[in-house]
Amino acid sequence: MDARTPRGAVLWTVARMTLSSLGLLGVYFAAPLTRSFTTVTFVALTGALVVLGVLVAWQARAIVRSPSPRLRTAEALGTSIPLFVVVFAASYCLMGNATPDAFTEPLTHIDALYFTITVFSSVGFGDIAPRSQAARALTTVQMLGDLVILGVAVKVLFEAMRRGVERHQDG
Repeated sequence: MDARTPRGAVLWTVARMTLSSLGLLGVYFAAPLTRSFTTVTFVALTGALVVLGVLVAWQARAIVRSPSPRLRTAEALGTSIPLFVVVFAASYCLMGNATPDAFTEPLTHIDALYFTITVFSSVGFGDIAPRSQAARALTTVQMLGDLVILGVAVKVLFEAMRRGVERHQDG
């Protein structure tokens, strides 16, 4: 942020990002992810990723128009990335419950979230790994999605921030 950004605006943005992430995690941990990973689940995953894409596009427009584009960019990233992570964690949890041998060990909500974050961060400890073709395919989709989030979505949001800052500097 910069010297002109009010401290209250920064705190409010951090609070909203924190609350939205905690809300997403609350819904994730409360969800009974014990059903099978079916075509309906695949469609829901695809739909969630489309919604995420629309959300990023909407956020980019909001950043350009925002009186605080830097804060808005931080908030956009602070909501989009957790949503992406939770969508894949839920998918892994469903798949692990439906097909216990899909991964090297059974996946609880925590295990699925942990696996998602290790794949997202490219750490890959190797303690949990996909074994079935479906689990490997889903993990591959997440890896490609990680590249899209980090390569495209972040670039789009930072470009929107640059335009928003220029817009406010030009008057």
